[in-house]
Amino acid sequence: MTDEPLNARELGMRSRAAVHDRDRDGWLALFAADALVQDPIGPSPFDPEGKGHRGIDAIAAFYDTVIAPSEAVDFEITQSYLAGDEVADVGVIRTTIAGGTHQAVVHVVMTYRTDGAGKIASLRAYWEFDRLELIELGS
Repeated sequence: MTDEPLNARELGMRSRAAVHDRDRDGWLALFAADALVQDPIGPSPFDPEGKGHRGIDAIAAFYDTVIAPSEAVDFEITQSYLAGDEVADVGVIRTTIAGGTHQAVVHVVMTYRTDGAGKIASLRAYWEFDRLELIELGS
């Protein structure tokens, strides 16, 4: 067993697992106190000013308003590139919307940067809100 802090790839995997498992407290515990979440980067209905969500309280509010209302969030990572204190993960996010009748599908590049002490300093998601696919789920 090693005392090395988690690297960015490991933090990204734990972040996605916590979201998938609907583990709000576990997800928030992965972030440094002054961390930044931009999902997606730039202005969107989730972040009209496009400045992101900085600090645990703002990240918790993002979770409560964007992630928590969903029925399920599934991630499929097809490529991952670890470089220094950062990782870029390429894949697809499938979010089953509250009510379970539709699924939002986005193709994404997610970057995670560690603070060097085993916490996420930033999570940035590159995806285009206008290219989100809304799929009707079967009954």
